[in-house]
Amino acid sequence: MLKRNPPTAPLINRYKILKPVISGLLQVALVSFGLYWLLNSGAEAMNYQWQWYRIPQYLWFVEDGEWFPAELLEGLLVTLQISAVGLICTLVIGLTTALLRMSDSIIGRGLARSYIELIRNTPLLVQIYLLYFVFGPVLGLERFTTAVLALSLFQGAYTAEIFRAGLNSIAKGQFEAGQSLGLSRTDSYRFVILPQVIRRILPPLTNEAVSLVKNSSIVSVMAIFDLTTEGRNIVADTAMPFEVWFSVAGIYLCVTLVLSGFAAWLEHRLNVPVH
Repeated sequence: MLKRNPPTAPLINRYKILKPVISGLLQVALVSFGLYWLLNSGAEAMNYQWQWYRIPQYLWFVEDGEWFPAELLEGLLVTLQISAVGLICTLVIGLTTALLRMSDSIIGRGLARSYIELIRNTPLLVQIYLLYFVFGPVLGLERFTTAVLALSLFQGAYTAEIFRAGLNSIAKGQFEAGQSLGLSRTDSYRFVILPQVIRRILPPLTNEAVSLVKNSSIVSVMAIFDLTTEGRNIVADTAMPFEVWFSVAGIYLCVTLVLSGFAAWLEHRLNVPVH
């Protein structure tokens, strides 16, 4: 006979979800208040006049009764596009590299290890310069493709170690169970192994996704009109470094908080027991 959850179970589950969210919002509010006080005090000491009223025109504008994104929101869209495509490529590169490191092929293990060590021990900015100025023209890569490739290769090296740790944490009996069911190696990974791995490595994968969004700001050196580049151009035109850069930082913060919240919700859904 199936056991039914008591009436208070949904309330307890909601409390467990809402508690960290409310706690995080309170912390953000306290930090924001302290930062607001600090900035106002510094501005008064420097006799600086804040011009926050000018920021909305760089977020959106209205023409013929329709709303259109301005420079900062257009830059945000480019950043999100680079991050989304880069995240997909990062997961593919990371999983492939992890499987190569755990394979029986000496060449595969050597290539995977060399790639990880090379990427992890060189700066991302140097890798971007090499791809953009050296390999990009030779291969005929566009700036957007070069940016995605640079970020994917960089984050993929770290993601590969996360996948490898997750695969090593799976008991060998799980692999044997897939074989006993008549599943091929590919189907065993797809239906038996990877669902368990994703559930275990979701928190570190979330950190990599957040890092990917933040590292995307470095591609501004390639003259890609992402959020950081648009912010730099606005500062050059308006001489409002404080307002613009705080707005850019706030936009990045909102994106990463939404991403972290989605990952927390997904982790909760994956760990909910089936009754």
